[in-house]
Amino acid sequence: MPYREVTMLEIKETLRLWLGGLGKKPIARQLGLDPKTVRRYLRVSTACGLAREQGPGALTEERLVAVLAALAASPQRSHGETWAQCQEHRAFLAAVLKQGVRLTKVRKLLRRRHKVVVPYATLHRFAVAELGFGRTRTTIPVADCEPGQELQLDTGWVGWLEPDHTGKRRRMRAWIFTAVRSRHRFVYPCFQETTATAID
Repeated sequence: MPYREVTMLEIKETLRLWLGGLGKKPIARQLGLDPKTVRRYLRVSTACGLAREQGPGALTEERLVAVLAALAASPQRSHGETWAQCQEHRAFLAAVLKQGVRLTKVRKLLRRRHKVVVPYATLHRFAVAELGFGRTRTTIPVADCEPGQELQLDTGWVGWLEPDHTGKRRRMRAWIFTAVRSRHRFVYPCFQETTATAID
């Protein structure tokens, strides 16, 4: 199942704002996050020994690494009853999908033959995660390069800044540089994706 990629900058900014006295909902609004995501970051952070009264200075590199490791190890939420129904009819789903039947038709057959009603989204997630649905292309292996030979470049939205004196909010973008071999990442926030900001 695909999950949204979480960046270190996103977590660091969440913790920095929280340690600076900002509430969960204002943090979520400012960074463009779901309040539940902010709550999860803060729950894991407090379990790692970070306390609000310690202030922004408590967010050391070591603490941040500990929080990132704990978040990576956090178990995903358990699946619901409809997922269990898909699991129960796994053999049927696998056989029908192998015949090339469209997933919308599979859902109708499941309801008609087995009297099981499963939301399409759940069925799709189950088919992708458990039955390899949609993975028809062979992955091409790419050999890692030597250290220092290749740097990958990407861009993305970072979040929103606080409103300025006119009440206008600006949205931050960032250049994201990732070393292919070490996977170390450097994030450079900016307002525009231009050649000048890339060179900067």
